[in-house]
Amino acid sequence: MTAAYAVHGDIAVISLNNPPVNGLGLATRQGIADGLAQANADGAVRAIVLTGAGKAFSGGADIKEFGSPKALQEPNLLSVILAVENSAKPVVAAIHSVCMGGGLELALGCHYRIAAPGCAVALPEVKLGLVPGAGGTQRLPRVLGVEAALNMIVSGEPVKSEFIAAVPGQKLFDKMAASPESLAEEALAYARSVADARPLPLVRNLPCKHPKGDAYFQFARNMVKGMAKNFPAPAKCVDTVEAATKQKFDAGMAAEREAFIHLMWTPESRALRHLFVSERAASKIPDVPEDQPQRKIEKVAVIGAGTMGGGISMNFLNAGVPVTMLEMKQEALDRGVATIRKNYEAQVKKGKLKQDKYEQRMALLQTTLDYADLAQADLVIEAVFEELGVKEQVFKKLDAVMKPGAILASNTSTLDVNKIADFTQRPQDVVGLHFFSPANVMKLLEVVRGARTGKDVMATVMSVSKKIKKTAVVSGVCDGFIGNRMIEQYSRQAGFLLDEGCTPEQVDKAVEKFGFAMGPFRMGDLAGNDIGWAIRKRRYVEKPGMKYSKTADLLCERGRFGQKTGAGWYDYQPGKRDPIPNAEVVKMIEEHRKALGITPRKISDEEIVQRLVFALVNEAAHILEEGIANKASDIDVVYIFGYGFPVHRGGPMLYADQVGLFNVVQAMQRFATNPLDDAAFWQPAPLLARLAAEGKTFN
Repeated sequence: MTAAYAVHGDIAVISLNNPPVNGLGLATRQGIADGLAQANADGAVRAIVLTGAGKAFSGGADIKEFGSPKALQEPNLLSVILAVENSAKPVVAAIHSVCMGGGLELALGCHYRIAAPGCAVALPEVKLGLVPGAGGTQRLPRVLGVEAALNMIVSGEPVKSEFIAAVPGQKLFDKMAASPESLAEEALAYARSVADARPLPLVRNLPCKHPKGDAYFQFARNMVKGMAKNFPAPAKCVDTVEAATKQKFDAGMAAEREAFIHLMWTPESRALRHLFVSERAASKIPDVPEDQPQRKIEKVAVIGAGTMGGGISMNFLNAGVPVTMLEMKQEALDRGVATIRKNYEAQVKKGKLKQDKYEQRMALLQTTLDYADLAQADLVIEAVFEELGVKEQVFKKLDAVMKPGAILASNTSTLDVNKIADFTQRPQDVVGLHFFSPANVMKLLEVVRGARTGKDVMATVMSVSKKIKKTAVVSGVCDGFIGNRMIEQYSRQAGFLLDEGCTPEQVDKAVEKFGFAMGPFRMGDLAGNDIGWAIRKRRYVEKPGMKYSKTADLLCERGRFGQKTGAGWYDYQPGKRDPIPNAEVVKMIEEHRKALGITPRKISDEEIVQRLVFALVNEAAHILEEGIANKASDIDVVYIFGYGFPVHRGGPMLYADQVGLFNVVQAMQRFATNPLDDAAFWQPAPLLARLAAEGKTFN
């Protein structure tokens, strides 16, 4: 049983005990129901306190049960809340730390609520593409007022208990405890004080109205439409809260349930739930146990004070970890520090960072021109030029100066981490930490595991990634790892589309309409077209048989490297990122087409999207088969957090599953017949072909 029952004098205490956040799984729900029955049957018990053991009251549904029959098994959460409401003895919810989702709905079913300060309170279901499903949309407006409740439900963001307690007229908390430590004692005393009060108060009986109902709900609908155009859940939140103001309680509950069940089956909710579970699963490495001993990381060194080095340093400064940044020249160091200052000052100006916090962070930063000053760091990350010879010099120096047990990490985005490890006498300490640019903003971190990287190193860097608020995904060693290896195939297809009749603007618009943050040509301009050019030059030597469109090389030969030069596939005005189509670039593409003897054809948006996205899927299937990625969901996490893949589609692998792998293979076989494309690439990867033939999915 995951709910404990104890009696303190005349008060029964039911404690949810399902770590880490007391998720309301079947055993926990059963425990609450049994505890209520036992307390009501005991003549010596006058009142009941319902609380959570450990670090939460309750975080809501148990994610381990998502989509399983247990989630629906009786007693479900609605039945448990009904049992609480129907208790003949008063039930007091003693809320602390975390009270979210079903946990808050359970508390709202109790007769009274006492809260500790510092408790995070939320109904975050909208973030999973759902509405609250156990009365949240009906009860919260009754205790908080319609507008405050709807804001909480539509945003899904947590609000601190003391902030809620200060809202005039709120009925969510009957009492605030003096401190988290005194909550248990104060809850017992409060339960005694209300033990004889009758009738027992129920949130469902409170009135729920908005003085300007129709106008307010129309305004709310317009707001959420603008904010969440690809997601149906926020609009349904507005509908269900409106039902609370216009219908009797039970009819409102029925409307909420109907909306919940409808949303549960939408592809958008499936995508968000998939992402929620996948993000948490990404940190688990099959052969590294949960209790693997870790190394202490108290000091970090970063080599390189450029855009990447500065961004990487900021992640650690933000987490309160001291950083020493090394460069070859004082001017480069000064520039790097000035950029970090500028980034923080912009946050202070916008009110996102307090002045004293900014000063504390800068005080943790030291700079040096001497490798010897890095010797005592526990983790060193190099962010130098992407060339193996340069990396070799750096790692040989680090091997000579760093203390035993220090972790030596490379921020390489494509190079062989095993070769880098071989430059040292301690390959077990070497790992790839591929941050995405800008490193202080982007959430994704590719952790590249070398052939000899120690398990303790893997456990440590996965833990460090959490500390610096990154979503880490493990990759094996190959050219480009997971993300950049796949993006190369996507970019190759984008080039072939230009050869066959598209303009850069047409390709970008089709992909952005599908939901990408930006299309391949805008992305090239942002990253710098010279980076792709350098990779292609390497490919022409290493893989002479690999086919590319020459348009990107022609663009680079004209010095059009993207936003940094004010000209790439598009033109850019100083200080602005808006792409302006350039007639000369279009003419260059047309002349190249003519030189190849290609007659341009009209290409549909559907073909553009399928060729780009299915190119990602096919390469990803090879990556899975080779064991470079542990699971398909890891690839989805990489693409959502690192490459702007549309969140509402759940990542390339889930999207392929939803299209149907049979249909994906059929489309690929069509593309293989196009003489201007790369027929060999469109042979379905063996894993993809097998899953399609068996009617299975990646996830």
